[in-house]
Amino acid sequence: MKKIFVSIFFISCALALKAQQDTSEGYIKLNEVVVSANKFTEQKRNVVQQIDVITARAIARNNAQNMGDLLINTGNIFVQKSQQGGSSPVIRGFEASRVLLVVDGIRMNNAIYRSGHLQNVITVDQNMLERVEIMYGPSSTLFGSDALGGIVHMITRQPLLGTATIPKTSVNAFARYSTANEEKTSHVDLNLGYRKIAFLSSITYSDFGDTKMGSNYPKDYPGFGERNQYIVPVNGSFVDSVVNNNNNLMQRFSGYRQWDFMQKVLYKPTDKITNTLNVQLSNSSNVPRYDRLTDTRNGNLRYAEWYYGPQKRNLFAYTFNADKLNGFFDQVRATVSYQDIEESRQTREYRRYDRFDSRRERVKVWGAVVDNRKSFGNNELSLGADAQWNDVKSVADRTNLATGAVSKLDSRYPDGKNIMNYAAIYAQHTLKFHDTKWVLNDGLRLQSVNLSSNIIDNSFFNLPETNIKQDNIALTGNVGLIYIPEESSRLSIGLSSAFRAPNIDDLAKIFESSTAAKQVVVPNAYLKPEYTYNLDIGYRKTFNKVFQVEMTAFYTMFQNAIVKAPFQLNGQDSIIYNGVKSQVLASQNVSRATLFGGNISINAELNTHLSFMTTFTYTRGRYETDDTKFSTIYQQQPDGSYALVQAKVKNKPLDHVPPMFGKTSLQYRVKKGYAELFALYNAFKKLDQYNADGEDNAQYATKDGMPGWYTVNLRLGLNVTKEFQLQAGIENILDRNYRYFASGFSAPGRNFVITGRLSIP
Repeated sequence: MKKIFVSIFFISCALALKAQQDTSEGYIKLNEVVVSANKFTEQKRNVVQQIDVITARAIARNNAQNMGDLLINTGNIFVQKSQQGGSSPVIRGFEASRVLLVVDGIRMNNAIYRSGHLQNVITVDQNMLERVEIMYGPSSTLFGSDALGGIVHMITRQPLLGTATIPKTSVNAFARYSTANEEKTSHVDLNLGYRKIAFLSSITYSDFGDTKMGSNYPKDYPGFGERNQYIVPVNGSFVDSVVNNNNNLMQRFSGYRQWDFMQKVLYKPTDKITNTLNVQLSNSSNVPRYDRLTDTRNGNLRYAEWYYGPQKRNLFAYTFNADKLNGFFDQVRATVSYQDIEESRQTREYRRYDRFDSRRERVKVWGAVVDNRKSFGNNELSLGADAQWNDVKSVADRTNLATGAVSKLDSRYPDGKNIMNYAAIYAQHTLKFHDTKWVLNDGLRLQSVNLSSNIIDNSFFNLPETNIKQDNIALTGNVGLIYIPEESSRLSIGLSSAFRAPNIDDLAKIFESSTAAKQVVVPNAYLKPEYTYNLDIGYRKTFNKVFQVEMTAFYTMFQNAIVKAPFQLNGQDSIIYNGVKSQVLASQNVSRATLFGGNISINAELNTHLSFMTTFTYTRGRYETDDTKFSTIYQQQPDGSYALVQAKVKNKPLDHVPPMFGKTSLQYRVKKGYAELFALYNAFKKLDQYNADGEDNAQYATKDGMPGWYTVNLRLGLNVTKEFQLQAGIENILDRNYRYFASGFSAPGRNFVITGRLSIP
């Protein structure tokens, strides 16, 4: 794997030298506009924070199956997957509830976003996005709690107005088929715009079959991830059967279906005022939890059924926007929203027809955001306030499939009232000095978070705390300087802080953490908020408008980091859970953790048709331990393998931290179409760098950790007519067998993709 990285590095340098000598008409954008930096449009070069932008054109060319795959294809975002219907973005070693997901300025993170691995990002239809803006590092000033690692802001397309005499009508549609999972996706959207009012409607439907993994196994790990057997669940006969897989590469029970609908209405009575109604509905079939379906107990497959019930996300929002005002503010934007989210977990062990367990959650979220902007002199000031109200209902029951009898079961979250509310005010300021060489960014946010959760039935575990209440107040901020000595270069340094209040998932959840290690997580009512304090240094240089190098380094101090660690419940370090004696864990604050790393990107326009890009990201994270106590760690044995041991150590690996990863791409563009040859790659993640008590899922790796890998891929696009484009691609040409770190689901093998796109303006 090291040879691959070295080869890519030297190829990058060689192409870079060629680009420096090429004075063709190629051009690299320096003044790209972003909106996530201060809630209103701003040039990217005037923002200290590292920001990536995925445009609508790039989204269409990526032709990704879901939002998670789109992020993977940037080469700058790591994504974990526990099942085909899963995608959990990782930014700078932070994942899940520590990465803030935002759609159209509305927080998606809610009171039960977990610290493990999430799949919520795939409920946003990437086919209807105008752009995606990824903010790296602490971002609490503008968006509040949870933005420890960064933000993924997904911005959907706006309806387009027509004129007084000519309506603006357009239709976009596509159909896609992929061979590795027999994906069948179809999409259509329609815009109908008049002078003052416009409508934009869209619907996307996807049917994903079981995914076939690659046959080219990692060296030294033949058969890695093979699906040798699976259980055919009961279907009226009450007889589960273990079946030998006739194709060990086929990941049985990994397919699912999903449909997404969006309706926007834009009303613009004057040139200054815009009103937008935004409705987004996402739903799915049952989504099998593939990794858990491969779990074993006493050498045999454990689960006959383990799936997420239909994942529903309903969003209703109204946005008022006023521009070019004559009062104190130049621009005002206000949004009120309501989200209704449903998710569930359904499980049944092999031949346990008396124990079909169902745990169901429903989260209702009301939100309000007001943002204001004022420009005066060389200053730009954004002031705002936001609030969010979360109401969680959690229920559970057990059904005897033979008799139909239903009994009560311990719910995932407390069975009483669960409330979590956010409220904040913020200010973000930009000063562009007169000589234009210096730009100052600074901001402050004052935020309050209160939580109340209570258990009604405490008979299952006799927990010491049945009423949990927290009230947290945090002041976070950012300050940074940008130096632009000339149009082609930029140097930045920034300090920022972020805050995350423990949510109901952190404080009150009970769940089986690892079936392999036999661990159960119990509530801890005394958690404190997490804080990060971050230093960023960035440098960007463009040569001859055709070759650009961008480097970013960061160091993050992580205070009160919440990690899972051994715990005692009623004086016991283990309890019987689901019929198994399991070690007790709980989320706990550790004194300190640190993360550091960096990213380097090279972009080159070799001529008017040919461009080159390569990017690498490295992250490392550790947290301090009490070295007077024994900790569970992975330790290398004399034979080279790794084993779990108890030892006294000063620090341990922080979980969620991916290995070094990146992307290298060569793209050719002409008026009639494009072609892109690219490689994605990950380094080896050794087992001694896994967190034994966290969410790194060592049970789904090899005995030494997760092997490094690379794939070679090809995309083609041909404009057959002005209205019709044909796309084709071969993903994982070498049919590599690989998994992303912390994933229990193998990536697709060689995959042929064909798409037909119709666009009628």
